[in-house]
Amino acid sequence: MRADLFHPIRLVFAGITAVLCVTNAQAESAHGIAMYGQPALPPDFVSLPYANPDAPKGGRVVFGNTGGFDSLNPFVQKGTVPWQLRFWPHESLMGRSWDEPFTLYGLLAESVETAEDRSWVEFTLREEARFSDGSPVTVDDVIWSYETLGTQGHIRYRGLWSKIGSIEQTGPRKVRITFSEADRELALIAGMRPILKKSQWEGKDFANAPLQDVPVGSGPYVVTDYEAGRFVTLTRNPDYWGADVPFRRGTMNFDEMRIEFYGDQTVLFEAFKAGELTAVREFNAEKWQKQYDFPAATRGDVIRTEIPHGKPSGMTGFVMNTRKAPFDDWHVREALMLAFNFEFINDTVTGGAQPRITSYYSGSDLAMRPGPAEGAVRALLEPFSDQLLPGALEGYALPEGDGSARNRKNLRKAAKVLAGAGWTIQNDHLTNADGQTLNVTFLLRQGDAEMETVVEIYARALERLGIGVTTDKVDDAQYTGRVSELDFDLTPFRRALSLSPGNEQRLYWGSDVAETPGTRNLMGVASPAADAMIDAMLASETPEEFQAATRALDRVLTSGRYVIPIWSFDVGRIAHAKELKFPDYLPIYGDGPQYMPDVWWYQD
Repeated sequence: MRADLFHPIRLVFAGITAVLCVTNAQAESAHGIAMYGQPALPPDFVSLPYANPDAPKGGRVVFGNTGGFDSLNPFVQKGTVPWQLRFWPHESLMGRSWDEPFTLYGLLAESVETAEDRSWVEFTLREEARFSDGSPVTVDDVIWSYETLGTQGHIRYRGLWSKIGSIEQTGPRKVRITFSEADRELALIAGMRPILKKSQWEGKDFANAPLQDVPVGSGPYVVTDYEAGRFVTLTRNPDYWGADVPFRRGTMNFDEMRIEFYGDQTVLFEAFKAGELTAVREFNAEKWQKQYDFPAATRGDVIRTEIPHGKPSGMTGFVMNTRKAPFDDWHVREALMLAFNFEFINDTVTGGAQPRITSYYSGSDLAMRPGPAEGAVRALLEPFSDQLLPGALEGYALPEGDGSARNRKNLRKAAKVLAGAGWTIQNDHLTNADGQTLNVTFLLRQGDAEMETVVEIYARALERLGIGVTTDKVDDAQYTGRVSELDFDLTPFRRALSLSPGNEQRLYWGSDVAETPGTRNLMGVASPAADAMIDAMLASETPEEFQAATRALDRVLTSGRYVIPIWSFDVGRIAHAKELKFPDYLPIYGDGPQYMPDVWWYQD
């Protein structure tokens, strides 16, 4: 294993400071691009450091998803799609290294060039780049993809298009994108958009395509078989054009990858125990310790592997929909957080093995610091002092319980907060001055046994406060639809965050998308302070400015009391067939959708 997994993280900002002192007199074509400084890998790198360039090809693996699907187009808003289809069959101009905070290397593009102020970026396509049907990837395909995704695609792709002033062909294999606003990150984001085949969609409705219209990609895998809602089979393309591209060497090694769909996580786990699945990710530390003693595991046919990482905690918990009363009142949100008996719930569900998330960027240098805001962080926040909620400037920490089942002290505090906001007990139910009772509904996916257990414990505390509790358990399709339409009170929430937060923060908690159906801003944050902190992050020219802006944003979000945080995932846990292997060197981002299975291989 890597000798010191976190050493690169400690050096990131020191290295950035040194590199920022070097400027280029003019734009030059390069093999990669970093958010700050230069890419870590040289132009002649053989493979990504966490990939084995000599990994054998072959083998068949089966993974499991819960729920079902009714679409195989991951680039539009409509339908439920297997999440893996965004990655395995499709590619972008550049590919991201998961061993650097934010660095891209050439994939469909052989090189990238940008202005010193990054007001424009130009990509040169590889002459050999091909779609899976053998047709060449052209500049015309690139331009069409950016416009189509930006106007008809999933909401996640539309933000970039609104910031593109022009996109034009500047050579046989060159495309230049000029931005309409100053934002250094846009040059990198532009390199990460999927490239689709224009001619496939001539005369067709891209946004409402039927299930059988599977987008043609340029990636290593092709969808070769499927049955709606039951399985999808992807086969490695033997004529894949990019096998010798350095970014791809040692990756995408399996001949066949199949995704089976199950009604819930319990059924999926039983299928894994029976040998029907090749690998599963486990997110519950207690289950990891106590329920992986089935015969295949004791024989050594199944191996448990832990993958450490250096990422921020991100945010996991129950998000509250602030577009709706009474969740638009921060006092109610504060009371709901006080009533959440984390210490007891964590002990019951995970055996107390997983630490609590304390802020959106906890566990990293980007996290807000304890106590009052100081220095540059305070300077960023003070113009919004009349809008910030208590704790943003003074210091904020999550409520702590005493570990007992009843959590009496915090419930008394919650009752006091509610009374101060005008909620009093009438006929055993919390009621406001207008005679409205306080009721909350939890929206859950069917079969999510862990969250069901959490809600059952939590509901008992809420009911002791006089709050009515309802739980809606719906299938995957209904769940996706209701969340997309923002039809929920509280629902489980997970937002992974990186070491280089940027434009995606606008999608997560920007005011512009707070009311947009399908938004990723599920809580409905509409905070001028949060918007300003994101602007400051994107305008940062030094690591110190960036760190201060991120810490300030962390304060705004955490003190906003939008999410009831639960436990962090401080290590990745993968249980897998003994035939699955991976390199000794681990990336700083650890496990993720583009680590397993991307750099793993099958070996008898």
